[in-house]
Amino acid sequence: MKKLFVGNLPWSVDTNKLSDLFSKFTSVVKADVLSDRETGRSRGFGFVELSDDEEADKAITEMNGMDIDGRKIVVNEARPREDSRPS
Repeated sequence: MKKLFVGNLPWSVDTNKLSDLFSKFTSVVKADVLSDRETGRSRGFGFVELSDDEEADKAITEMNGMDIDGRKIVVNEARPREDSRPS
């Protein structure tokens, strides 16, 4: 299983649409478009977990730079989250 970061999403893309975009490659384990806590509006990025690593790599190659509703999305492998709390 591989987790992908998807950035520069148009506001029209919600979690369901994000899942649909990647489901043509392999099974989507989880998709999530992050939203602002106060407004509920999309923050313009999200994450997709795909079940097959090879298909995930193919998705990165084919989807990175794709035009979705007038915006070129950015797709790459998600990096582990860094702890931003001071020590």
